Amino acid sequence: MLKRFIGALVAMAVLASVPAMALDKLVESVEKGCKKEIETYCKDVTPGQGRMLACFYAHSDKLSSQCEYALYDASAQLERFVAALTYIANECRDDLKEYCSGVRQGQGRLLKCLLENRKKLSSRCDTALTNVNAKIVEK
Repeated sequence: MLKRFIGALVAMAVLASVPAMALDKLVESVEKGCKKEIETYCKDVTPGQGRMLACFYAHSDKLSSQCEYALYDASAQLERFVAALTYIANECRDDLKEYCSGVRQGQGRLLKCLLENRKKLSSRCDTALTNVNAKIVEK
């Protein structure tokens, strides 16, 4: 079961346009929950590009329940985040084209563009942003 969560975490981290601050909080949570494992099994691993997650995967049979939970929790948070972004992208498709077509994707830039143009957005898009509490850019 842990391997499934780690795999999902890797896939979502690669595919999601997670704002840097949101990702930083997830990383901090995993670092705290897996401190012992990082120091014991992954101390020589250079962070980035999923290398730490690969190390956790390689030592998955030795992870503490605290570390497993930290990885599971991070995976669940990323899954919710991706679902929220997908919902916003679907509901705000026309608004994104109209107001944010010149904005590069990634690191929360499109969501930030929508928030900056909030007063001009369609009611459908505005409702979607309200429904997911679109302050996630700042989190």
